[in-house]
Amino acid sequence: MTSLQPPLWRRAIAEFLGTALLVAIVVGSGIAAAQLSPNDVGLQLLQNSTATVLGLTVLILVFGPVSGAHFNPVVSLADWFLGRRSGSGLSLPDLGLYILAQIAGAIGGSVLANAMFEVGTSISTKERATAGHLLAEVVATAGLILLIFSLAATKRGALAAPAVGAYIGAAYWFTSSTSFANPAVTIGRIFSDTFAGIAPGSVPPFIAVQLLGAAVGVGLLLTLFPHAGRAADDVIIPHPAEAAKK
Repeated sequence: MTSLQPPLWRRAIAEFLGTALLVAIVVGSGIAAAQLSPNDVGLQLLQNSTATVLGLTVLILVFGPVSGAHFNPVVSLADWFLGRRSGSGLSLPDLGLYILAQIAGAIGGSVLANAMFEVGTSISTKERATAGHLLAEVVATAGLILLIFSLAATKRGALAAPAVGAYIGAAYWFTSSTSFANPAVTIGRIFSDTFAGIAPGSVPPFIAVQLLGAAVGVGLLLTLFPHAGRAADDVIIPHPAEAAKK
């Protein structure tokens, strides 16, 4: 980390707000979809995924210059792991605060979505932890990590917002789990017994396979881009030296 980057407290606020708004988009659009198309699950998923793609892209553009717009503990964990050997990326205290902010934001976002649609906050009863769903979470998370850090390693970080939005939108459809790929969002979605919810009993296995997927993604990244760790700072905010060249 460099002294020119925003202070940790400001980055933590960005992570809190960004994750809260992301979950509000996912849960809120899910509630709206169920109300607008009550008899067509496919249309509900299309509406939910479209809102998520557009919303996530905007959130990365807004909060990326402050915190890197991780909004995801496995992204932050991968950034810390990749950067620790080269002295770049998140420090361990940074990592802890990022994850706390992301989880708190995710819960807050779910409560906010419930309130906007006046459905009340309650614990989800939607069980999701099937073998197929868990395998899908490994695939979705590995692909997300590979995408984000390969863009940084090849100095194409400016494409992160549309690329990540596009990937998540596609993964809604090509994975059976609809691509949670995010432990904080998974926890947040416990608190809405609606279209996008997940039962508490499904959360531990989801998080376990998301961590496994992150490890797979890091392994693939280092195989394809052995020096990817040197670009870990660019997954927080664009490195000042690179920004000066633009």
